[in-house]
This record gives sequence, C-alpha cells and structure tokens, in this order.
Amino acid sequence: YYTSIPGSCNFETQDQEWTTACGLTQDTTDDFDWNISNSAVTGQTDPCTDHTPGKGQSFLYVNSSAQKEGNRARITTTKFFPASTGVCRVRFWFWMFASRQTGLLKVYTVEEHGMEILMWSSSRNEENKW
Repeated sequence: YYTSIPGSCNFETQDQEWTTACGLTQDTTDDFDWNISNSAVTGQTDPCTDHTPGKGQSFLYVNSSAQKEGNRARITTTKFFPASTGVCRVRFWFWMFASRQTGLLKVYTVEEHGMEILMWSSSRNEENKW
C-alpha cells in the first residue's frame, strides 16, 4: 500500500505485486531475493507482525539461513527521490535479532553519476523487536 509520501510503503499489497506497489525493484545481479510475508517465516525468533499500527501485518524479509557468507539480497527504488529542502530522510523499521546466520543490513544512496554511498549499516539488533 503506497501513501502520498514518495517511497513510503507498508507492504499491505494483497492484490498487486509489492515491488510495483511500493516502487521497488529486485536487483537481478544479487544472489537471492527479498520476499514479503505477514507472519513468522523461519521459526520462533521471527516477528509475528510488522511495525505498522492497526491492521498492518506485512513486511519484507530475507531468509539468510540458507545463504553462504558474502551472498547479497538487494532492492532499489525505481524512482529518484530528490531532497525537497536540501535534506533527505530515510525512515524504516528493521528486525534482525542476532543469530549465527544474521548478516549485514546496509542502506546506500546513489549519487547522480552512479557512485554508491553507504549511509547506514547494522550487523544486528540487540533486542527481539522492531
């Protein structure tokens, strides 16, 4: 479900593909893909719901337990989102409670000539929550 804020999505997209509805694209050169779910996906350590208040249930996830070190799953925005006042903010909630298979979550911006700039990175969340 797409809101009026560019790039904003809560992934409640029952009737349409989430990538299209949310303005995202799966990277075809990565090693595995992001998926959408609305419940626990790999066991007891997963979130049972998403971060959205009310009826929100869906979230994106990657199952890193079946991957080997160095594999990447990557999504990109399908449109450029220029800063309107000289400041650009990215806001998202993540859940990656520590396990042996937890990898890195990274957020990049891409400048106009294609250079990727690492903006944020996390190796794990210390608490079992969003």
